[in-house]
Amino acid sequence: MCDSLWAFDSIPFLAGKRGATIYLLSSSAIQVLDSQRERERGMGVSENSKGLILAVVSSVFIGASFILKKKGLKRAGAHGTRAGGGGYTYLLEPLWWAGMVIMIIGEVSNFVAYIYAPAVLVTPLGALSIIVREQLQKMGILGCISCIVGSVVIVIHAPQEQTPNSVQEIWDLATQPAFLVYVAATISIVLALISHFEPRYGQTNMLVYLGICSLMGSLTVMSIKAIGIAIKLTIEGINQIAYPQTWFFFSVATICVITQLNYLNKALDTFNAAIVSPVYYVMFTTLTIIASAIMFKDWSGQNASSIASEICGFITVLSGTIILHATRDKEQSNIQEGLKWYIGEDSMKGLEDEHLILINGPEYNEH
Repeated sequence: MCDSLWAFDSIPFLAGKRGATIYLLSSSAIQVLDSQRERERGMGVSENSKGLILAVVSSVFIGASFILKKKGLKRAGAHGTRAGGGGYTYLLEPLWWAGMVIMIIGEVSNFVAYIYAPAVLVTPLGALSIIVREQLQKMGILGCISCIVGSVVIVIHAPQEQTPNSVQEIWDLATQPAFLVYVAATISIVLALISHFEPRYGQTNMLVYLGICSLMGSLTVMSIKAIGIAIKLTIEGINQIAYPQTWFFFSVATICVITQLNYLNKALDTFNAAIVSPVYYVMFTTLTIIASAIMFKDWSGQNASSIASEICGFITVLSGTIILHATRDKEQSNIQEGLKWYIGEDSMKGLEDEHLILINGPEYNEH
């Protein structure tokens, strides 16, 4: 064998239940790899910290993008066919594109966050993007605090992720029977929603559009996480680009993202964004955590108390999200009722004034 540091021969063989490839490295190369792995183990907490920071940055950008995209859709709908009606005039609206650019920046940050941290940590932090879109008043502050407290609990008890060493390992995780059942069920439900329910109920029930977005979104996250790990390993010197599995994950992610954007635009254009946002967040986050728990086994090796704490944190975040939007809707309805009351009072006052004028008029005095 050559004495060069990275000289090796590869010998494919089957080990246990998984296929693997053994590399016969020189002794110096083995020492380097061992020391690198030790450093990575020691940096487990910092890896989660990187994912945490990126997830927070992502939430801020995505929250701002929702506002810009919604305004762009409204402007486009005023001059052409609305997105909810199958139109694409919003593609000519600069404000919508500004929102898209900001959203892409947020999604890239989110993409990198999934490389460093497990989905059970990154996904629930999306609640912070909802806070960005809200004007906090009264009980809305309580909802905001609930989201932050729940996120902190999740961060504290988040599992340390075991990063796969190759895209082949990710493929083995993706082709395990439990996850294949989840994928089959997801695709079947999406096809049913698109072919049967959307033509009949798409314009009246937002769960049709959001169901498609959320189900496809869970597969998007799994594919993006696989791509991110492959890119990270390639940068570290372990080339994963040549594997066909890498390109398969890329194709799946592309299809899922396009589908998500299409139906999310329809949902935002058809229904109130104040209701679309929390419902989409709850559905997307729940399905993503389920998919990640099945594929990557995020909770394996954790004790019951840590898992229970994460679930409680997640429920707290969901509760805060619901409070935020329920409070906002209530305040808007109160404003509308107040306007009606004042209008009604003015009308009654006008009638009373008119009656006083009549009884004090010349006709009344003559009698």
